[in-house]
Amino acid sequence: MKKSICLVALFIGLISYSFAQKIKPTLTVLNIDSKGLPMDPSQLGNLTRIEIDKLDTFDVTDRYDVMYLIDKNKLNITNCYGKMCLLEIGNTIKTNYMLSGSVELYGQTIIATFRLIDIANATVIKTSIEEYIDVPTELQQIIGCSIKKMFGKPVNEDLWSKLTKRNDYESAINNPTKNKVNLSGPRFGYAFMFGNEADVLSASVDKGGYGAYPSSFQFGYQFEKQYLNEGNFQALVEFIPMVTGVDHQMFIPSFTFLNGFRNNKGGWEVGIGPTFGITKKINDKLDSRGDAKFNSALILAFGRTFKSGKLNIPINIWGCVPNADGWRLGISIGYNGKK
Repeated sequence: MKKSICLVALFIGLISYSFAQKIKPTLTVLNIDSKGLPMDPSQLGNLTRIEIDKLDTFDVTDRYDVMYLIDKNKLNITNCYGKMCLLEIGNTIKTNYMLSGSVELYGQTIIATFRLIDIANATVIKTSIEEYIDVPTELQQIIGCSIKKMFGKPVNEDLWSKLTKRNDYESAINNPTKNKVNLSGPRFGYAFMFGNEADVLSASVDKGGYGAYPSSFQFGYQFEKQYLNEGNFQALVEFIPMVTGVDHQMFIPSFTFLNGFRNNKGGWEVGIGPTFGITKKINDKLDSRGDAKFNSALILAFGRTFKSGKLNIPINIWGCVPNADGWRLGISIGYNGKK
């Protein structure tokens, strides 16, 4: 008998607990004030309802129900953003909480402010004020991040960085209206020669060499154009004219074309493409006594762009695919200021 009573009590308790778990406090959002942005208060209010509903914490009043309650009670919600007005409406429509706020553009900064009001206690129990960079195309992401932070939910760190750090790596989020990343700028570095090319450089002039070390300083300029900027990656092409050999009293021009990808999150990049230069040859062999001829090679490069405020510092390591003339390895460093 006692076992039966215990089982019945346990069963009733489980049902009561499950029922209680399904009951969520009601929360109503009217309009969210808008200044200097492409969305009006009603649209921002709808986005806010959507983002709160995703939390699965409240029974969020549907926008059509909001319209119905406003018409039924003949309420005027124009410019109703303050605590007194929201308390009056909250008591009229019998909701547990009211959430209001504003999303405003100040210069190049979007400030999103939200307040949660407990109707029964007539108090503001939560407030959120967050600053974002001027990316009005990402208003839903901005509202979503603010709402998550307000209610202690995790926010994607990469997304938060793109929305709040003005000098973060460019992406489609924080650089939505531009088709290129401005990393064009001066480049300088050092190249090391191996194989037949190193032997010829080291040989004496009377033997067709140059009497130089098989390594040399390089300087030039990188011109860069981005043609794709989606997700975590950018696709880009680079044109790099360089001069090698000035430290050995030589002038060796080269032109390199690279096609590659850059990671928006960490600045890592990789590229591949041909390089063209001028060398002296006799019977297709390197020789300082020969005639100047065009030559080509394939380059593989990878590196990373480091950032310090608006200063970009790209560092790359590259190598030529070995051929009959030998092969090369090099390091290139550059800089530019983000505009």
